[in-house]
Amino acid sequence: MDLRNHTITVAELMKNPAAMAIFRRRFGKLVNHPMVSASRSLTLAQLIEMSGAFLPRKVINDTLEELKKL
Repeated sequence: MDLRNHTITVAELMKNPAAMAIFRRRFGKLVNHPMVSASRSLTLAQLIEMSGAFLPRKVINDTLEELKKL
């Protein structure tokens, strides 16, 4: 998947069933949290920056690698 140098939006990622499958497998119920819907206009870079406070960098990097393979 072309993440466009992390400028792809959360909304675009959420429209991709394969990307959503990765998010559901890795993050479970968090995918359904209201903050996810509220973050649809964020870029992937912005999401990475915000999630760094809650997730280990390895988890973020592994998820990015999986998304790139799509």
